[in-house]
Amino acid sequence: MPMTLQQLAQRIDATLDGDGSITVTGCAPIDRAGPGEVAFLANQKYARFLPTTRAAAVVVSPDVTCPPQLARLICDDPYYGFRNAVVALHGFRPHSKPLDKPTGSDCLISPAASVHPQATIAEGAILHPHAVVEAHASVGRDSILYPGAYVGPHARVGESCILYPNAVVYDRCVLGNRVTLHANTVVGHDGFGYATHEGIHHKIPQTGIVVIEDDVELGAGCAVERAAIGETRVGQGTKFADLISIGHGTTIGRGCLFVSLVGVSGSVEVGDYVVLGGQVGVTGHIKIGDGVQAAGKTAIASDIEPGRKVAGQPAVDLDQAKRNALAGRDLYDLVKRVRQLERELRHLREQSATDDATSA
Repeated sequence: MPMTLQQLAQRIDATLDGDGSITVTGCAPIDRAGPGEVAFLANQKYARFLPTTRAAAVVVSPDVTCPPQLARLICDDPYYGFRNAVVALHGFRPHSKPLDKPTGSDCLISPAASVHPQATIAEGAILHPHAVVEAHASVGRDSILYPGAYVGPHARVGESCILYPNAVVYDRCVLGNRVTLHANTVVGHDGFGYATHEGIHHKIPQTGIVVIEDDVELGAGCAVERAAIGETRVGQGTKFADLISIGHGTTIGRGCLFVSLVGVSGSVEVGDYVVLGGQVGVTGHIKIGDGVQAAGKTAIASDIEPGRKVAGQPAVDLDQAKRNALAGRDLYDLVKRVRQLERELRHLREQSATDDATSA
């Protein structure tokens, strides 16, 4: 939606420093933006592009100075301001409706969708071809099920949810309101539970469920196991990137951020606003406190107190992990030096023994 910089500044609650009559049509990175686009600067390592950017304006914090020809949209939080600019100029992804003639008086259900007579589909819901809703399941108002999405028996999908292609909600599991499951994400499959007896792995029935609270977004290819007994829970406002695995019986708090390839074992208690970087692994039956941040590839094998920043395998305080990493950058050279010192020490000892024998 094209608008002037003055209009955009009002939309994103920014202070404009520059020509407000310039029309902008979109957003772009600072090093690739054109004359009709808005960029942002939240990381100082990109400040080098300020003199050369062709952007019409840049969303910046109050302490950033720009060249005279470059308008500033000044925000205390420039990254959030840029987010709001993207919403204003581009909007969110529009959702298509079924191409065939839908049925239903108050919702759009493709004839190629499969809806059990005992399922409940609320007003405004959209079901694309080959979406499946089983017996006694319910889909809330304004929710969208793309092709191949599956809602199992007695499962509940709240209002304004989006299940992208091939997203699966197993039987009896619960999605809150405004939950997004990206393509091929699975909620509620069996937990990894076996009792090994006389060399044979005997499956333990997984009788629990998964509860996904309001405003959670799970990226593509994520997997959240149902509990053996009780529930696995993902707290309100938590966001997952892609290819994340959550073990059975684990509880994840509110507002957490998990980057791709995180793996959390079963029966873990994760607090609120925890951030786990890419490829972090968490062993089972431990507790991670509120506000913990773990760098990428951290191996968390024991409880982590609230507020700590950790890294390494196993996890240690972030500063210590950095020192360890620096110390180990050239282990081969260190080994060579130690061996040389050992040879020199051995030679000195032999020389000392020879001198002692000669003196005697």
